[in-house]
Amino acid sequence: ADSRGLGADGRREIWKYRDWVINAINEDMPFDEFTIKQIAGDLLPSPTIDDRVATAVHRLTQTNEEGGTDDEEFRINAVLDRVSTVWQTWQGVTFGCVQCHAHPYDPLQHEDFYRFAAFFNNTADCDLNSELPLLAVPLDPVDNAKASQLDQKIKALQQSIWKRESVALDAPEAHWQFLTAMTASANKSTEVAVEQRHGRAEYYTIDTLSSNTEITLEMPLKAQSQRLTAIRITIAPGDPKTARMDSEWGFVLSHVQATLKNQKDETTPITFTRVIGDEAAPFKNPNDSLNEKTNNGFAAYSRIHYPRTAVFVLESDVKVAEGSTLQIKIRNGVTELGAFPLIAKRGYVAVSHQPIFKPLLNAPKLLSDEQQLSVLQAERSMIPSSNIPVIAERPSHLKRPTHVFTRGLFLTKGKEVQPGVPNALPPLPRPTSDATTGEDGSASRLELAQWLINGDNPLTARVTVNRVWARLFGAGIVATEEDFGSSGEPPSHPKLLDQLAFQFQNDFEWSQKQLIRTIVLSSTYRQDSKMRPELLETDADNRLLARGPRFRMPAEMIRDNALFVSGLLSPQMHGPPVHPPIPSGVWKPFQGGDKWKTPEIGDPNRYRKSIYTYTKRSIPFPMFAAFDAPSREFCTPRRLRSNTPLQALMTLNDATFVECSKALAKKLLASNHKLEAQLRYGFVSVTSREPNENEMKALAELYKDCRQQQSNELDSMTAVASVLLNLDEIMSK
Repeated sequence: ADSRGLGADGRREIWKYRDWVINAINEDMPFDEFTIKQIAGDLLPSPTIDDRVATAVHRLTQTNEEGGTDDEEFRINAVLDRVSTVWQTWQGVTFGCVQCHAHPYDPLQHEDFYRFAAFFNNTADCDLNSELPLLAVPLDPVDNAKASQLDQKIKALQQSIWKRESVALDAPEAHWQFLTAMTASANKSTEVAVEQRHGRAEYYTIDTLSSNTEITLEMPLKAQSQRLTAIRITIAPGDPKTARMDSEWGFVLSHVQATLKNQKDETTPITFTRVIGDEAAPFKNPNDSLNEKTNNGFAAYSRIHYPRTAVFVLESDVKVAEGSTLQIKIRNGVTELGAFPLIAKRGYVAVSHQPIFKPLLNAPKLLSDEQQLSVLQAERSMIPSSNIPVIAERPSHLKRPTHVFTRGLFLTKGKEVQPGVPNALPPLPRPTSDATTGEDGSASRLELAQWLINGDNPLTARVTVNRVWARLFGAGIVATEEDFGSSGEPPSHPKLLDQLAFQFQNDFEWSQKQLIRTIVLSSTYRQDSKMRPELLETDADNRLLARGPRFRMPAEMIRDNALFVSGLLSPQMHGPPVHPPIPSGVWKPFQGGDKWKTPEIGDPNRYRKSIYTYTKRSIPFPMFAAFDAPSREFCTPRRLRSNTPLQALMTLNDATFVECSKALAKKLLASNHKLEAQLRYGFVSVTSREPNENEMKALAELYKDCRQQQSNELDSMTAVASVLLNLDEIMSK
């Protein structure tokens, strides 16, 4: 979908992922590669732009930017949705059933669900107005290779720079001294207090937090501190004991300033030159904490599990007179979702008097890398791009723990679990050279992706073959495409399913085009679709495949077929979503700025393929909804077909179908043939067969009746074209 779903259901720019899928299918990307890139493209060695775009599939989950909502609740909902989607899509199993509890007879256990969720629980995204992390995808695919190279160089330099800088966080030679005495105060209604913990003074906030809180800390310096070279600020959760399991709202240090006050109350401003954070590539730039004109800075955005540390390096050493007091003011200027101030709720300070920081920051190699990084980032920013949400992993030292949810409720956490797959299925394959495991040895999404397409996994190939079969025959060999389990239907032809799955995985090397070719060239598929009387009672649904497939096409194909037959269908591929005509009064979005801008008649964007239609979850496209298209709120492996009067009313009166009828009528009249030839040409164009005598007679009588009612030639032929475009044959496979 092109919208976020919950709350205001605002627009989401993610159309580059749709382009990636279209290209992958058209180029017949092997399904194993198709799988790996979507599950874990970001974890591949030196991932390209396309590899990372593929992971946007996981960001299609709904988010809720409504004010006052708990971002952690909806982040978890997104993670669990990804789990269920992967299982339904690749394994044909309704795995969500064990989210709350398991059954004694079920091979899938309650804990299995959360072990699998752990694969997705350490991604960097959260549920905020901002859809970070975002990937700048070049508008022109020609620039993809260049952008990929730049991104890889930028990432390598960021890692290299941070690895050298971060030594300062806990370097023994820095001789960090915790400050053991402190007074704290805050503006607004925020209250703070001080306590002694682990041999240091810590401030902490009490109860209600106010937006734009500024916390002031005053700390006497020890006599042996003859000078000051750096200050290390550690921000911790309000309750460090519980935050690892139940994270708290994080913080943003929007501005940090410090002064030194001597015994005569004379103050000396302290100027910082650099902020070294504890993350190589954070969402927020730590150095922004030194810029009072921005609300960004060193941050745990948006949740905090562990203490977070940053070193503020002085521009020049400051002499410390005996009895001096260090004053630090921390402004917290960010409030999320209209109700949650991101406040540094607990913190403590250490100082260093060692002259190690300037040599560290002025090292020739570091300065050269920083200069090169700046040049590369500027070059990257010059490539016109679309910023789309993608998946990225949090650093291993900030890894989220995963717990079993007792009875499925995220507020009641049980034992901690590590990533894994159900014991009822083959184990994860041994890590390859490509696989990346966590520091604790836990498996990654890349190993999960390899497990899905591993030859020992009995489900992926069967489920995929069954899905292709269902698109071609109207129903899968296993009719319940989403459920290969005990609650689903057994396969109608189990040996056929096994044979095709084996060929798909081995002989065809996961080629979907070869699979489709094999099926459509079979004698089974090429049978006539007419129902024989003797089969009417014994096999009305054609489960025995005694005749060829015949079923109503899905909504998008019905619309595209009408556009194609009439000559209106635009061949243009790729690009942002478009806004075909819709009935007046339908478009009433919560956000007034979300406009439905329908192109004028004749504009090719008015007649683009249906896959490019803007999809807003809270306002379904009327024609698609009438023909059973899902709302895209959740994964829908199988669409159920209905037959209602609304469908006929839609194809008779919808603006697009009316324009198609008129365009087809113009094509028929432009042939300059006699009426009989025009009608035959129109019928063959629509049905791909010659009309019989009764059909020709009915069309001719309709045309003549319209002409007798004083309608002009075009209107009369438009009425005929409308009938042709409403025939069962044009809407049926």
